[in-house]
Amino acid sequence: MSIHVSLVGRKNLSREIYRQIRGAILDGRLRPGDRLSPTRELAQSLAVSRMTVTVAYDWLAGEGFVTSQVGAGTFVSEGIARPVQAAKKTDGALLARGVWTSIGLPTAFDRPARYDFRTGLPDAALFPHRSWRGLTASALRGSGAKLGTYEHPSGRHDLRAAIARHLAVSRGVEASADDVIITNGTQQALDLVARVLLAPGDRIAVEDPGYDPPRRLFRSLGLQLTGVRVDRQGLMVDKLPDGVRAIYITPSHQYPLGHAMTLPQRHALLEWARRNNAAIIEDDYDSEFSYGRPAPPVMQGSDPGRVALLGSMNKVLNPSVSIGWVVAPRRWVPMVRAEREITGVPSALNQLALAQFMESGSYDRYLRTSRQRFRARRQALVGALAQTLPECRVRGSEAGIDLLLGVGRAPQGIIAAAALTCLGGEMQGRFAPRNDSEANELRRLGHPDRKRKYQLEDLAAGSVMLAATGVTPGDFLAGVRYVKGGAITNSVVMRSATRTVRFIEAHHRFDRAPDY
Repeated sequence: MSIHVSLVGRKNLSREIYRQIRGAILDGRLRPGDRLSPTRELAQSLAVSRMTVTVAYDWLAGEGFVTSQVGAGTFVSEGIARPVQAAKKTDGALLARGVWTSIGLPTAFDRPARYDFRTGLPDAALFPHRSWRGLTASALRGSGAKLGTYEHPSGRHDLRAAIARHLAVSRGVEASADDVIITNGTQQALDLVARVLLAPGDRIAVEDPGYDPPRRLFRSLGLQLTGVRVDRQGLMVDKLPDGVRAIYITPSHQYPLGHAMTLPQRHALLEWARRNNAAIIEDDYDSEFSYGRPAPPVMQGSDPGRVALLGSMNKVLNPSVSIGWVVAPRRWVPMVRAEREITGVPSALNQLALAQFMESGSYDRYLRTSRQRFRARRQALVGALAQTLPECRVRGSEAGIDLLLGVGRAPQGIIAAAALTCLGGEMQGRFAPRNDSEANELRRLGHPDRKRKYQLEDLAAGSVMLAATGVTPGDFLAGVRYVKGGAITNSVVMRSATRTVRFIEAHHRFDRAPDY
């Protein structure tokens, strides 16, 4: 392994080579078993005699830092005790912008969930691994030379054309391949649109309650955020203030409440945007999975010159696909492409594989199968919750890959929320334990009151987001056993959880989806 050694301005060259290699071993840059550069090679790179390097290696070997093997080379020795490194002083170091210290990092993915009920994730077992491997191998065989060059700033044309066709048929979107820009996901699509459209200090309206990652992104760009209340009809347009340059919404399946924005509210928002010369950023979140009602039409179809439509394959297929898209108004496309040119494009290999997956019809078959599986799982979970936790309220069960469980202010509801969250759910809102013992129980589980106060009264007491797509009887049963083992002791929850497992096992059998 090559190691950087600097001899500029040094006198005792052998001693300096020895000192710097020894330092690299002690601070971990060179690890046990690493092979040092041959003496002839290192001497040539340093423009010194081979004897100078040989002397330094002999000193290292004499002190046990390296061992030499005839015909193999010189290697860092095993079992070298390394001194504890003192923290380097940072006095006078340049500091990052303050906005980054105010944005908390998520902790849900810090370690693998023992029982995974985390939201926003599709069931990894349903991903067509075999087909995807075949498509990737085919792309490497047939397009190896092309994959060695940079892609068009908008992404591969065949993928953009496939997405445009799919959106035209399934969502009524007015767009051609030239209107589609490929991204790494929804967050990058938001970043692209916001950078092109808005300047630091501009005001953007967001739903309240709403999805946190876009808010953190907008703050990092120096934008001023205005939260606008959401009711069962969707965003309350009459609450929008003057001076808003853009509105970010999830009208097809509002996060976290799960409502679809009604047609009158959509028309009212479009009219407000026209009067105020504001843009609408429409996140078509979870529109692929609709169960109790048809997916509502996109707003982009009503005003394609004012609405930017965003979407992602990461919650549909798998996060590792890392592909999203934005359908931008045509007068924005050159600017979005220019911004894309300086920030780079997603993996060309994944783009090619996804394009072939969509063009072959496999994507549509995957969606149909996934909808059937997810609908059955949601029905089982919703039914079980209704049977076992009747004091809690299920919302958002008509669409999407997760649902909202309102636990209310009852003590057993709060403790149930803590137990479910311990199994991988996600707390929303602000919990209000009624006594010290309940508060201590929540803290013991690692879920203190987060002081997140939403506008809606029925969320003020807290709720839990649960993934319905990956829930299986085995997972739930194992999770309940884990909870029984000491994570929580409330008997009401234990009885409810056990009945939930029995209900699911009695009413539904889960099978694996075929490969595509």
